[in-house]
Amino acid sequence: MQYIGYNGGRGIPYSWLTWSALGYAHLVMDNRGQGGGGKNTADTVDIGPDGNGSSSPGFLTRGIEDPYRHYYRRLITDAVRAVDAAKSHAAVDASRVAVLGGSQGGGLALAVAGLRDDVVAAVADVPFLCHYRRASQITDAGPYAEIARWLSGHRFRIDEAMETLSYFDGVNFAARATAPAWFSVGLMDKICPSSTVFAAYHRYAGPAQIEVFTYNGHEGGAEYDLPRKIEALRGAFGQ
Repeated sequence: MQYIGYNGGRGIPYSWLTWSALGYAHLVMDNRGQGGGGKNTADTVDIGPDGNGSSSPGFLTRGIEDPYRHYYRRLITDAVRAVDAAKSHAAVDASRVAVLGGSQGGGLALAVAGLRDDVVAAVADVPFLCHYRRASQITDAGPYAEIARWLSGHRFRIDEAMETLSYFDGVNFAARATAPAWFSVGLMDKICPSSTVFAAYHRYAGPAQIEVFTYNGHEGGAEYDLPRKIEALRGAFGQ
């Protein structure tokens, strides 16, 4: 079960051949309302209190006044229910489902691992959606800069905004997760600062490993880290 990075969409099928070529059933979840920023397009509209079709970034502050209306409440619900969809498919062994993703996809994988007890592994590459308060204070790179920009105009609503975001924080989901997990982090990452990734990693309640890429940014290990993930999932699936 794979989740996609911020403002990305499912794109086109032949962009996702790696895992199927290895013999795995591979479901890629579209990001509702995302895909409007020049990356792979998304085709799933965001139907909700503030919902609309595909649009450019700004998702972190949509509904930031209320956790029940926040955009990530809907997207994380999608991520959890996507596992149900995967498990219901005739080609899938429902007892062996793993979740993985990079950046926003990594944050969603952490959320699902924390909310479900029936996944066998989680892979979170350079995960986004972790330790919002710190991230918004130490980097002016997007997407965390969206929070800082909103708070610069709402000076007295910091605690309110951070309370809302805490409901969707990978650090809190990590503390609930028990499936074996594999993280990666780039120490020069300005988009998802390494300290925010380590915050989730150190709170992870299950067995976890992390690969540190000292001189890399948000690309992390990129394709060069794929063999490690293949080996990790083979072990998790008992192969």
